[in-house]
Amino acid sequence: MTSNRYSLAEAEKLQTTASHLKAPRWYKPKVDPQEIRVLMQKSDARAFKDTIIWFLGLGISGYLAVLLWPSVWSIPFWFIYGVLYGSASDSRWHECGHRTAFKTEWMNNVVYHIASFMLIRNPVVWKASHVRHHTDTIIVGRDPEIVAMRPPDLWRIALNLLGLIDTWILLQRMALHVTGRLHSDEVTFLRSEDHPRVFRVARIWLLIYLITTLIALWFQTILPFMLIGLPRLYGAWHHVMTGLLQHLGLAENVTDHRLNTRTVLMNPISRFIYLNMNYHLEHHLFTMVPYYNLPKLHALIQDDVPPPAPSIFAAFRQLLPVLIKQLRYENAVLIPPLPKGATEYGPEVERLRPFAV
Repeated sequence: MTSNRYSLAEAEKLQTTASHLKAPRWYKPKVDPQEIRVLMQKSDARAFKDTIIWFLGLGISGYLAVLLWPSVWSIPFWFIYGVLYGSASDSRWHECGHRTAFKTEWMNNVVYHIASFMLIRNPVVWKASHVRHHTDTIIVGRDPEIVAMRPPDLWRIALNLLGLIDTWILLQRMALHVTGRLHSDEVTFLRSEDHPRVFRVARIWLLIYLITTLIALWFQTILPFMLIGLPRLYGAWHHVMTGLLQHLGLAENVTDHRLNTRTVLMNPISRFIYLNMNYHLEHHLFTMVPYYNLPKLHALIQDDVPPPAPSIFAAFRQLLPVLIKQLRYENAVLIPPLPKGATEYGPEVERLRPFAV
């Protein structure tokens, strides 16, 4: 029953979303517009360098994994290949979908479509979906990208560390698209003129998977699937782990991103895989700032936003008690503390205080 509350189609049908949340006016820190314009400058060179490192990592680790197959010595290289395919693709998909990674438009498009295929996320559907995620962040019945519903299904979250839930849902959606149909939620945010493109992409992808299957059968080996498809499962854990930290445990149905989005400081390897999306609050506040400028944006606005979690471990240590409490009281929520001198939260925070953990 709870999941119906999160259904976009159901919310649109029943008009359950409050009127002030249908076109929310989001809080913005007061900063010099010129400084933001500088930070919004895109660089082909920086994005190209990171993309080349990513492709080289995929090529070298994949080659060595196949070369050493089936010995145990191939396992470390499958691990690296899987994370670069199943997790690093998520952040490349995200940044290039925003068109903020490269200055040159076609470069964003090429990387976006490659990463979309790796993740089995239809590039047409998910571009529209992600626009809605930013205009209606964690607004129930409006945001199609809420990762975990309340009360949280911890078993489902655990299974998704191997990409099992996401991949199954995405394959079902692809099957719908191949047959020329859309999910009811997709109808609420996709333009009708985009429908043929959705179906065409799905059919091209099906052809690629069929060719991969034929190669595997011809040579009687699982290797083609280890390179295409299966890394979406065995390499998904990092992007699922970091994705959970973006909004989970924070407020629903508010108009201040400081209440529903968190920033987490991470090690350099995770930051490369995640393309600095650990500065997630900064990203939501100023969406058009490229990933390589988010640390500078963080420094610019840090006096008006909650302090970041100092590590992935610290963030989960803060988050887990909230999730456990939500199993009994689904309205349990974290209210991030603000630094001294920051602009206070608006009146909407008062309805959250009785449920604060």
